[in-house]
Amino acid sequence: MDLGLANRVCAVTGASGGIGLEVSRQLCAEGAKVVMISRNPEQLAAMAEVVRAEGGEAAVVVIDVTEDCAGDHIVASATQHFGKLDVLVNNAGVSKWRNLEDAPEEDFRMQFELSVMAPLNLMRAAIPPMVERGWGRVVNVSSTAGKRPSAQMPDYSVGKAAQLSLSKQFADRYAADGVLVNAVCPGPTASDLWMEPGGLLDQSRVHGGEEQSREEAMKTVGSKRPIGRLATPEEIAIKEINAGTYALYVSGAAWSVDGGTVPVII
Repeated sequence: MDLGLANRVCAVTGASGGIGLEVSRQLCAEGAKVVMISRNPEQLAAMAEVVRAEGGEAAVVVIDVTEDCAGDHIVASATQHFGKLDVLVNNAGVSKWRNLEDAPEEDFRMQFELSVMAPLNLMRAAIPPMVERGWGRVVNVSSTAGKRPSAQMPDYSVGKAAQLSLSKQFADRYAADGVLVNAVCPGPTASDLWMEPGGLLDQSRVHGGEEQSREEAMKTVGSKRPIGRLATPEEIAIKEINAGTYALYVSGAAWSVDGGTVPVII
């Protein structure tokens, strides 16, 4: 299937690892040019070299997407490197396991900045030029926690639910202009966020008070999904790319990519 990505210019936030890196790799494999964005300069540079070694054409932007200037800076960088920006993937995100009463107010504020204000800033900067050209795509990476709040990630859940509402607002406003905005809602994924030492997998072991090995914990987490395992970053990336580029008559959707985790039809 030709996704029509040849020579499209795509910006991916949170691109220094995990799902964002895999999205960048697959976009390049489809012939797109990618602006990889992260606040981690060393990791981002290393991963950009991985993409280039595979034949991809990638530029890097080192910035914290919660900065007020991030949207304008990213669009300007994409234009400087490749002449335009066609596709925006708002992928940056962090999370931590804890009970509601243990989640400080500042973390709720941080999640709102990262999941709502940063995508708002980037979409406001990226979409007007897309409207002028009559074509554009935005993918906002939310979470199953945005559809069904997780008791273990209260601040993250609230931020991701608000992100879905924001995504729908922009989708309804710009669909008639040729700019389609959709969201993807991954479930637990074997990405850096889960698998790195001290990540969500290890946090889940501590939170549950269980003396499990990492392998046992992986099986436990996976067994809670109807499909019986965690997703891979590649599987999530495939859906994000399809949502962002091949969606011809879809706007305002929030696709669950969660192995059946959320037990409702929404």
